[in-house]
Amino acid sequence: MHIAMISEPADVADLAAALAEQGHDVRIYTRRDDPDVAEVVITPSGVHVVHIEAGPVRPVPSDLLLPYMGELARILGEQWRDGWAPDVVHAHFWTSGLAAVTAAKQLNIPVVQSFHELGESEETAQGPSRTGYERALGRAVDRVVAQTQEEMRGLVRIGVPRARLTVVPPGVDSERFTPDGPAVQRDPERPRILSVGKLVERKGFGDVIQAMRYVPGAEVVVIGGPPPEQLQADPGARLLRSMAEQFKVADRFRLVGSVPQRDMPSWYRSADVLVATPWEEQAALEAMACGVPIVGPASGALTETVVDGLTGDLVPARDPRALGSAMRRLVNDKVRRFTYATAALDRARQAYSWRRVASQIGSVYTSLRRTPAVSTPAVAEDAV
Repeated sequence: MHIAMISEPADVADLAAALAEQGHDVRIYTRRDDPDVAEVVITPSGVHVVHIEAGPVRPVPSDLLLPYMGELARILGEQWRDGWAPDVVHAHFWTSGLAAVTAAKQLNIPVVQSFHELGESEETAQGPSRTGYERALGRAVDRVVAQTQEEMRGLVRIGVPRARLTVVPPGVDSERFTPDGPAVQRDPERPRILSVGKLVERKGFGDVIQAMRYVPGAEVVVIGGPPPEQLQADPGARLLRSMAEQFKVADRFRLVGSVPQRDMPSWYRSADVLVATPWEEQAALEAMACGVPIVGPASGALTETVVDGLTGDLVPARDPRALGSAMRRLVNDKVRRFTYATAALDRARQAYSWRRVASQIGSVYTSLRRTPAVSTPAVAEDAV
C-alpha cells in the first residue's frame, strides 16, 4: 500500500519505519525547516522523506502555520496528481490535517487524522479557534486515530462523531530504549527521581517539587524546557527554582533543560523512579522500556499506560503528600522496584511495540481502501 504521512514536525519516523518493514511504501511529507536540506531523503528504513517549502524556513508554533497550509495543500495535490499517489493519507497534528484534507479530497484519497494533543488542553490564546478547526477536521476525515481512551473522550466532547474514532496506542522503540547501555553518572548513595516534560504549570512539576519534602535523601532531576544555556532566563525554570527554595528542597532539585532524544535512554537508566504526569505518556513508555517503574497521578492517559500496583503506583491527582509517600515507599523498597521494573519492561515490549502499533494502523488503512472515500465538507478548504 502507498501511504503518505503529513507531519509538522516530521516526528513519525518510527511508525513509518515499522510500516515499511511490513511491506508498505511510505512517504513522509513535512515543511522544510532547513533551506539546505535536500527535497527528498531516503532513510535507512526505505522511507522517503519529502521536504516541501511552504511557509517560513525556521520552526514556528503550529498555530502560526495556519496561513501556509493552503500552499502546502496545493503542492501536495500537484505531486500526487502528476506522480506517486498514495492509497491513503495519514495526517499528524491539526495543521497538517487541514492541508491533507484539502489536497486529498480532490483526488478521492481517504484521510486518517491523528491529533496527538488537542487544543483544549493547551495554554494558548488561540485555543477556542483551534478547537473549531479540530472539530471540523474530525468531521471531514474518514477516520480519526486517538492514542488513548482519554483522547477519544476529548474528541467526542468537542463534537467529533464517535463512529469515526479508533483507538491505537502510541509506540515505543524497544531497541533504542532498553535497560542495557550507558547511564548518566549519579551519586550512588542518593536515590534519583526523574521527571520529563515542558516547563509549564499544567505538567505538574510544582506537585513534584512539593512532594520531595516527603522523600528525604532523594534528588529529583527534571528534563525539559529550553537548552541548558537558556534556562537562566526561562520563566518556567525560574518559577520551579523559586518553588524548590520555598519548599526547602533546592539542594535536591536539578533542572537539566532539553536533552537530545538520542541521549534520553541514558537518563532513564540513571533513575530509580520516573514520576510522570498525565500529559507525558510518552516519557512513561520510554522509561518503562528502560526498566524504570512509574509513579504518577491516577488521571488522564497515565491510567491506561501504567498498571497500578504492577508497573508502578498511581495516586490521587494534585496531592503532593500522596505523591511523595508513593515515591518514598518505592525508592526505599528495592524488591518492589525490581518487580515493578520487570513488569514495566515486559508491558512496554509487548503492548507498545512499533510492530504491533503498525499492524493496527495498517488495518485502519486497509479498511478505508476497500471503501470509497467519503465526500468532505469545504470547511477545511475555507480554513486554509
